Amino acid sequence: MGKKAGEEEVLLMRKTAFCVVVLFAAMIAFFCKADAREYTLCDLYHHALKISEKIKYAEENLYIAKTGKDKAWSVLVPKLTAYGTYNQYSEKKYGYSSSSSSPTLIQPDNVANWGIRADESFSLSARELNALEYAGQNVTKSEYDLNATKSDFVLAIAFAYYETLKAKKSLEVAAANMERLTQYRDSVEKRLKIGELTKTALLRAEGELSGARSEYLKATNSFKSARATLSRIVVIEEDFRLKETPLPRDEYVDLNKLRNAVTDSRSDLKSFAIQKKMAEEQVKYARGAFWPNVGLFAIYSGYDQDPITSTTNKESVLAGVSVSFPLFEGGLRLADYREAKAKERQAKLAYDEFKKIVDIELQNSYLDLQTEQGTLHFLEDQLIFAEDNYNAVIRMFNNGLATSLDVMDANSLLLSAEKNVNDARYNYQFASLRVKRTSGTLLQFINQCR
Repeated sequence: MGKKAGEEEVLLMRKTAFCVVVLFAAMIAFFCKADAREYTLCDLYHHALKISEKIKYAEENLYIAKTGKDKAWSVLVPKLTAYGTYNQYSEKKYGYSSSSSSPTLIQPDNVANWGIRADESFSLSARELNALEYAGQNVTKSEYDLNATKSDFVLAIAFAYYETLKAKKSLEVAAANMERLTQYRDSVEKRLKIGELTKTALLRAEGELSGARSEYLKATNSFKSARATLSRIVVIEEDFRLKETPLPRDEYVDLNKLRNAVTDSRSDLKSFAIQKKMAEEQVKYARGAFWPNVGLFAIYSGYDQDPITSTTNKESVLAGVSVSFPLFEGGLRLADYREAKAKERQAKLAYDEFKKIVDIELQNSYLDLQTEQGTLHFLEDQLIFAEDNYNAVIRMFNNGLATSLDVMDANSLLLSAEKNVNDARYNYQFASLRVKRTSGTLLQFINQCR
């Protein structure tokens, strides 16, 4: 009797300790501070897009592309150069000539000259315009790349958001399962005392309850991990609350219409198209190296000296033109041209390949959406049946018409149905966003999201 009482006392202490742990975890999981900010999915989108390092990095790429266009434009503008010099000599010197009786000044005391010069050089092929066009296309490409980065980042936010909600629901399901098994264990314990059940039924109930406690602990830590991941991605405070997004209404999605419009809506695909045009401009630029280069210049020059002479020219204006053409450079121009042609072929191949990838992504996301939509309807029906079945089995068990095995089976079915339905709801919402991402309409949807 003493040994049995000791075992019961140890068991009671373990139960008490576990209840304290569960209570503490529940307080952390479900009761945030009163001033904790609540975020909708749209709030997370707009907040993260403003402060994300990844987005800022892509914006810097766009800024660099714009400065590259400024550099290409500067080549077309004439260059102005101002100059001036002043020389102070140790003494003035004179020279004597047999043809002149008076000495000739050959070194004054000081000399000053100044002026301004304008230079412009260009190729007769106008390859500088090709470079300017290339730089402008690079700006457009960077804009498309920025939009593509935003779309991918927004989808990553949505994934973390729904994973957090799934973890929260899993924790709630685990808590409800533990509560059901606790009530069942208590019921078995009462019936054991009056001799209606055997010890094995209680041991089975205790084993199932221990498993439920283990699952609850796992769900608690998974929920904490999901919250930490979302907080890191979106850069928000750790103490936050999430407001669930309502399920999107069932709407007809025309796959063929999306496939026809994806060329004009997918930013990353348009980036590949621009890259193909840039490669064509690069070929034109390389071909222009076979044309002569022309240089124009104009100079205004001023001059003064002390002492001044009658032959001193105080100012002069001149202009000139030069033409240069490299006759031999070891095959460099031809190699550059061939390299540009090879890159042009690569750009076309990359565009064609990525276009196929985009089409497959769109079809897969569409099929996933249809699958999740149909699965959700069936799982919701399964949950209703599982709840009714569990309630009926519990009533039968309390009246002695069902066994403990029947209760365990009914509870397992209900637990599985609850988990599956919660996962299916969030998977369906995420699948809807994936269709928007693969069709290129996600950013437009986000901009309308408030």
